[in-house]
Amino acid sequence: MTGRVSFSGHETFPFRYPWLKKAVDAADADPHAFEAEDAMVKLGVGKNMVSSIRHWGLVTGMLEEAPRQRGSRKRPLKPSELGRSLLLDRGWDPFLEDPGTLWLLHWQLVSRPERATTWWWVFNRYPGTIFTRADVQEALETLGAQSGWTRFTSASLKRDIDVFVRTYAPVRRRNVLLEDTLDCPLVELGVIRPTSRQQALVLVRSDHESLPDEVFAYALAEYLRRQPTRGQTVTLEELSFGDGAPGRAFCLDEPGLLGRLDRIEALTDGGIVFDETAGLKQIYVHSAPEPTALLRGYYDSWSAGNA
Repeated sequence: MTGRVSFSGHETFPFRYPWLKKAVDAADADPHAFEAEDAMVKLGVGKNMVSSIRHWGLVTGMLEEAPRQRGSRKRPLKPSELGRSLLLDRGWDPFLEDPGTLWLLHWQLVSRPERATTWWWVFNRYPGTIFTRADVQEALETLGAQSGWTRFTSASLKRDIDVFVRTYAPVRRRNVLLEDTLDCPLVELGVIRPTSRQQALVLVRSDHESLPDEVFAYALAEYLRRQPTRGQTVTLEELSFGDGAPGRAFCLDEPGLLGRLDRIEALTDGGIVFDETAGLKQIYVHSAPEPTALLRGYYDSWSAGNA
């Protein structure tokens, strides 16, 4: 990992339930909304939170940058195709009511090493399941020294790791849950939990029944698309433990991964087939599905079921 990295931008705030929709609505109305003098009034938050909302909109891929215009300090922003489809008023799930949407946002976070480096590294590279903040900091500082990263300090890294933990793990102080942590929707996924060991946390590998097959398939299609030199077969081991692979990113145990792969052929109309021959478990990619179409089918069914 030697490319661009980022350990800041969130202003020490994990994102909250309304923030991503606020980001998409603001950028849809005005590409310079976050630079405007009345941004705090329109978004209903403080100055640092304006910057944080902008950051999380970009990190989750709900927003994207447009070319910088002359005289503008920052690039104008616009909702991405996914952001528009998901979060505008008539979008698929603007208020994050479906657990599948939280898994989708988790995938968006942990598959972008250049924007959310700590998130990517813990879910894709950390060699174990139990860790402390100090473990992550030491490992990332060592990796940074080896890779020549320059745009971070120990203090900024420490803050970033704290925000990472608060994104997923309910933090208790004197047996009272912190409001900031409760406001972060990804806590509901249960992929990181405190352990009985002081200061230690655990990556929870399980079936994660609330992860929809379609969101898993979307992630798999994105994973395949980002690696154009890959052949037409991918092994189960690679899907389970490879950098950026959905089995690892979603913290799936082997039964959880196998169950979804068994159903992938029907979901992709035969485009991706899972097979076990002579003890070798792998998928065969006959034609990679269009990722957004998988999500559209899922949300159409979800909306019909909730009508």
